[in-house]
Amino acid sequence: MNKVKPREESDAKAVDVTDLILHDIQTGVLAAGAWLKQIDLERRYQCTRPEVRRALDRLAQRRLVEHVPNRGYHVFEPDGRQAAEVTEIRILLETGVADKIVSNASAADVESLRDLASRFDRMILEGTPIELYEANLAFHHRLLALCGNQELVNLVTEIRQRTSSAPVAQWKTRARIEQSSREHHEMIDAITGGKTETYKDVISRHIRQG
Repeated sequence: MNKVKPREESDAKAVDVTDLILHDIQTGVLAAGAWLKQIDLERRYQCTRPEVRRALDRLAQRRLVEHVPNRGYHVFEPDGRQAAEVTEIRILLETGVADKIVSNASAADVESLRDLASRFDRMILEGTPIELYEANLAFHHRLLALCGNQELVNLVTEIRQRTSSAPVAQWKTRARIEQSSREHHEMIDAITGGKTETYKDVISRHIRQG
């Protein structure tokens, strides 16, 4: 297990070990099903055993890590049924606020979305898988924030983490990545044209094929 950059003393309190482990799970550094030895995590994140234990317990509560009595913790790996049900929940929530997203979007919001979509496009050509994933997440977070309900944004953020322990793995081929790019721009065009039903259709397809 490769070490991450050691935390500076001034950053020790600012950076939560939970977030560091979560980031590595989401980007596939810690693979689905992988056992998480606490001593390895201490060394990797330059932190204490209590910090690691608290982080693992928090992630277990969010179903990103699973605790097996007498064996330890491993990265959670959802089965097909769970993944399908999470997908349906996301579609219900994200299409449910489509009218608010379309009606709330200003010209400045649309411009911001286009910039984020363009960044995703650039990452296809020149970025790493992690940078591509983070560009995608930034686009969707900005998009959903237009609904004006921060609690819903937080809920969807938590729920989408359950779909896959390594979201970067969703892009199996270059064609699949380019399809995501096209759909980002289709969403923006639907918002610009005030086409709520079109937006719902695109976001539904986008979530399902993820």
